[in-house]
Amino acid sequence: MLFKASRVNLSGLLWKTPWKLSVTRKANARARLKKVDAVIEAVRASGVQCKSLDRALELPKEHEMPAKDKYTIFSPHERGYRKGIHKVPKWTRVRRLCVFPWTQLTLVR
Repeated sequence: MLFKASRVNLSGLLWKTPWKLSVTRKANARARLKKVDAVIEAVRASGVQCKSLDRALELPKEHEMPAKDKYTIFSPHERGYRKGIHKVPKWTRVRRLCVFPWTQLTLVR
């Protein structure tokens, strides 16, 4: 029995991930980081005290983060131990706290 040709049958995965972030996706990622920073600042200004807020205030803001930390995440399985943030599932919705074995804490949001 022959199968009918389809996108999945001909080229593998239907949803292909580009090998690098586009300029638009990088701009959107930076905008999300700035929105997160604004929320953290608003919670701090409201006078609320909690442990998670203290941890969030210790992390660098978007303009203080190097590009390496904005657009990549630690992965022990990748060459160079870095992987593009867009390769992470649900990368636009989940905050990732990355602990690198050889450096301090770094947050990739």
